[in-house]
Amino acid sequence: MSNFPRLKKALSRQGINVSFRDGIYEIHNEQAAASILLPASLPLEQKAVTQLLEFASVADPHGRGAVCKACATPDFHPGSIAPVGSVVATSADFVIPAAIGTDINCGIRIMTTGLSHAEAEAHKSTIIARLTRAILQNGRDVPVRSSGFKTLFDAGPSGFIEQLPDLGMWRAVDRDRLHRELAECVGLQDFQGDSRYGPDALMQEREIVRPPSAADLGSGNHFLEFNIVDEIFDRHAAYAAGLKKGDVTVMIHTGSRDVGFHVGRRWIDLARQEWPQGLKHPSHGLYGLSGPLAAQYMKAMGVAARYAWFNRMALGEIVRQQLAGIAAQDASRLIVDVPHNVVMREAEFNVHRKGSTPAHDGQWALIPGSMGDHSYLVKGLGNEDWISSCSHGAGRQVRRQDTRRMKRELVDSVWQCITLREERLIEEAPSAYKPVGPVLQAQEEAGLIRASVRLKPWLTFKA
Repeated sequence: MSNFPRLKKALSRQGINVSFRDGIYEIHNEQAAASILLPASLPLEQKAVTQLLEFASVADPHGRGAVCKACATPDFHPGSIAPVGSVVATSADFVIPAAIGTDINCGIRIMTTGLSHAEAEAHKSTIIARLTRAILQNGRDVPVRSSGFKTLFDAGPSGFIEQLPDLGMWRAVDRDRLHRELAECVGLQDFQGDSRYGPDALMQEREIVRPPSAADLGSGNHFLEFNIVDEIFDRHAAYAAGLKKGDVTVMIHTGSRDVGFHVGRRWIDLARQEWPQGLKHPSHGLYGLSGPLAAQYMKAMGVAARYAWFNRMALGEIVRQQLAGIAAQDASRLIVDVPHNVVMREAEFNVHRKGSTPAHDGQWALIPGSMGDHSYLVKGLGNEDWISSCSHGAGRQVRRQDTRRMKRELVDSVWQCITLREERLIEEAPSAYKPVGPVLQAQEEAGLIRASVRLKPWLTFKA
């Protein structure tokens, strides 16, 4: 809080009023207002405040839709156009495509592995070699029928699973288990879809396609990480998830890759094109869509969201197969798959979550730290003041562009990252992220979530 008086004056010069009480910042200007949950020990960034109020001010120029409520979780920091950690509810026939961006349904899947820490350590070199080849060196075979993608986008994941070919990685897949695990994917069954919004490359009439973005981590903050259960706070919840102390889990953080880019870019451009001629464009570049176009966007976004599910599911199946012979494959189970960058219809609102996670009452959510910090499996408490949401991680405190001035952290005894790109060790170093402890504590004290299990990083893979 040492810089708060100076920041308050700077924001005041922009016409922004800000107050702080009990870990909550209240911000407002003439156009909008928002709340930010952020402990005093973590910095409030001027650019993120400005972006959040710009996000909260978006409205249809003809009065056909607007933002109804805006807030932010403690991983709050500036984004390219909308701040990460923001949650914005709009009227039911109004959406803001640029706020979600192109990394649609970036999310995290967490599974048990059936391995104990001792078993994993005994096979560590084998696990590293197998996963490096499969995930980082493109040693995977992910064939999909083009008709399967059409089914995925038109009908949904269940029909897609039925159309998986008996080829490549799918020969060893337990399809019944995949069907059962759909129930553990938050929001998946509510996403709409329509194959006409999918990329042509996936819709072409070919028996088998092998998309380069299938089972693909991508870059940036995406990862595949093995963790050790090192503390249990809610033994009943942990038991229900099949977890005990010393178990090894795997988290998979990635999104819709080129399908999300295809959908997001098209609809961001369309929203801008729909702005009335002769009316001054907003300087922030956030444009809304209302009525039929909003409904169409929800279907197009759903196409990318379903593809992101496929991407994480395929990566999870590769992990299961690479652990075969090390762990009992049948011991692996999906705990939860949670989305980050999506619009979800909840009650009478379209809830936009940009780098934040649904946290409805009793629902699993994940709050990962950096690859040198703990992660937490938590239960949502459905806090309506915060639009039933929580943070999707600790949040960056050093922009990726600025990490070039950092030196590689020599703490391999605490964390180990396997990557083919040396720059990832600096860009994604633990010091580039906020400490997860205060981020978690602030949300527990405010009644957003309840921590159930603490996870310690063991091996992190980054592309």
